[in-house]
Amino acid sequence: MDEVAAAIADPVRREILLMLREEPLSAGQIADRFAISRPAVSRHLRVLREAGLARDTPDGRCRVYTLVTAPLDELAGWLERLTRPSGWQHRLDALETEVYRARRERHAAARRHSTQKETA
Repeated sequence: MDEVAAAIADPVRREILLMLREEPLSAGQIADRFAISRPAVSRHLRVLREAGLARDTPDGRCRVYTLVTAPLDELAGWLERLTRPSGWQHRLDALETEVYRARRERHAAARRHSTQKETA
């Protein structure tokens, strides 16, 4: 998971992943879309390959890259656990609801009681 997180931390690599989401691309096609050197793009592609986020296959004299999303599953699961309310948060929410309900009932009872006094 750390390797995947490190790989997607870079904006160039995130952009490459979005490009590969649309279609498989050769290294040259990817490099042509950036204002950085081809060796720099090659290093980014190597990081993505090593993290398992991209697969390259030879096609004649070039390499074609495709997106691999499976390594993102573990990171997505961790992010979900991080953003989901904790067990305590659920309990505190339930307590807050109960406090508001009790207050409403108490106010309603007080209103009924004062209305009964006025009519008596």
